[in-house]
Amino acid sequence: MSATGTTTTTAAPPAGTGTAAPAPRRRRVPRPGRIVLVAVLTAAALYFLLPVYWLVVAATKSNDSLYGSFGLWFDDPRLWDNLSRVFSYDGHVYLRWALNSLLYAGVGAVLATLLSAAAGFALAKYRFAGREAVFKFVLAGVLLPSTALALPLYLMFSRLELTNTYWGVLIPSVVSPFGVYLCRIYAESAVPDSVLEAARVDGAGEGRIFFTLVLRIMTPALVTVFLFQFVHIWNNYFLPLVMLSDDRKYPITLGLVTWQQAADRVPELTQYTIGGAFVSVIPLAVAMLVLQRFWRTGLTEGSVKE
Repeated sequence: MSATGTTTTTAAPPAGTGTAAPAPRRRRVPRPGRIVLVAVLTAAALYFLLPVYWLVVAATKSNDSLYGSFGLWFDDPRLWDNLSRVFSYDGHVYLRWALNSLLYAGVGAVLATLLSAAAGFALAKYRFAGREAVFKFVLAGVLLPSTALALPLYLMFSRLELTNTYWGVLIPSVVSPFGVYLCRIYAESAVPDSVLEAARVDGAGEGRIFFTLVLRIMTPALVTVFLFQFVHIWNNYFLPLVMLSDDRKYPITLGLVTWQQAADRVPELTQYTIGGAFVSVIPLAVAMLVLQRFWRTGLTEGSVKE
């Protein structure tokens, strides 16, 4: 009732219109566990991204500005000039190192992925004597650090006269025990036996089944193996250090270390090392951005009718 004595009523919506007053929205209160989780993930992201940010900033500075200015902010940026000097120094040797790294990592990762896919598929879908023993042997290879194998590999390759050659780095790079393990686990769950039997009934050989059917089904696992192996070979330092003595065959990792060691005699090599490290990160970022779209499951969904 109003102050004048009259009664005010609220008109109800017409019957049959099907509309109702919207319910008040509840404000979601963040739970403490979610807040802690977001804080931890933010701290982890900063921990991993801060060195990359510092590298980008440092790559734009002159050799004097590296120590005479704030490390996390730009000061007289000259990125293109620095990179041109990196590529032109010592007869374009950095470009040679970059091509060597692409050869080692690209060819090695492709061959390692195919070998892992074939071995993992065979261990998952074929029944033969000693299958579990072979798989356990592969698991033992996963536990062995690569640095522990470098010296035995050098002694063996020296007998074969393959040291200080491209083969000395490429051949060990095509073996990935973790890739075999991952491909076997994925093939067991993602490759249906009924699809393989249907292909055999249609007259397809084992080779055709593997290259036209299995590789397509296992694409997410193969992309994972390729990226892991590509990054591992690209960042590998100890194996090339043991195998190679000719600096024209060095990968980027080993070449940048030689520049850093010579920076005491040639001060500008400090800046060249930072610029070279900045360039070396770009292929890894490009590979991740290009191949991440293949990381999806369900490629065989609907291929088998229940």
